[in-house]
Amino acid sequence: MVFEQAGVLTSRQAISALGRAAVRTNLSQGRWRAVCRGVILTENGHLWPEQQLWVAVLAAGDGARLAGAAAAAAGGVRGMRTEVIDVLVPAARSPTGRLSRLPDDMCPVRVRRTTVLPDEHLQHGLPPRTTVARAVIDAAAWSGSDRAAAGVILGACQQKRVTPEELWQAIAVLPRIRRHKLINATIADACGGAEALSEIDLIALCRRSGLPLPRLQAHRLDVHGRRRFLDAYWADERLHVEVDGAHHMEVEHWADDMLRQNAVWTRGDRILRFPAWLLRTDPATVVAQLREALAIPPRP
Repeated sequence: MVFEQAGVLTSRQAISALGRAAVRTNLSQGRWRAVCRGVILTENGHLWPEQQLWVAVLAAGDGARLAGAAAAAAGGVRGMRTEVIDVLVPAARSPTGRLSRLPDDMCPVRVRRTTVLPDEHLQHGLPPRTTVARAVIDAAAWSGSDRAAAGVILGACQQKRVTPEELWQAIAVLPRIRRHKLINATIADACGGAEALSEIDLIALCRRSGLPLPRLQAHRLDVHGRRRFLDAYWADERLHVEVDGAHHMEVEHWADDMLRQNAVWTRGDRILRFPAWLLRTDPATVVAQLREALAIPPRP
């Protein structure tokens, strides 16, 4: 148990394993730490990240599960913001009060209550946590902005840690969750091939402007028979649009982009390129060039 829980035990677990006298001796002689009321660290050093997750779950009491960004990160999703450890508990359960005084080497813990936590949303792993799909949905709902929420969904899908189908199954039983419409729309965009926020911005811009929607992450074969992935592609017009993020400015990416662009051009397609920031700061210019390339007259 000590190994499985990264050296973090509840007082009840420690007493059951060693007896009350042994637990008191280890604490009084400084071999162990009392992290907070009812939770013990079976060593005397600083809490490392996995131990902090265990403290959060054990201190939150029976039925508690890591949730949101913390659970998604534990499930392998990279790039999650985990300055606060979110823990999900059944709404009907009384609070434990153990989290009122945490040590300085412990991340803040935020306890969230839910009336919807079916068995299919529970991950069989350690520490106890929700599934990646439920964790990603919750993390998106709890994000500080709509853009950050969309980034959570797309990042998890791009990293292949969860599928759009799994996300739809998870959100199906959460009809009242915050950002329900945005999350569903972002999952749909992920199904269409969007892998970055810049591609979501392009789709949103096309919808607002009444432009036909492109295929996202479509692939073509270049003159050498290699598969090339296109950010956005209008097949009938043979128009390919690239939305360049900051990484495209790095020398090695810049060279790769130019070679890929040349290979597409030699097949007769046209290419428009826009920096990602332009879609947000000057969308009218982007729309005007898209309309011209697609031979769509400007709106009256």
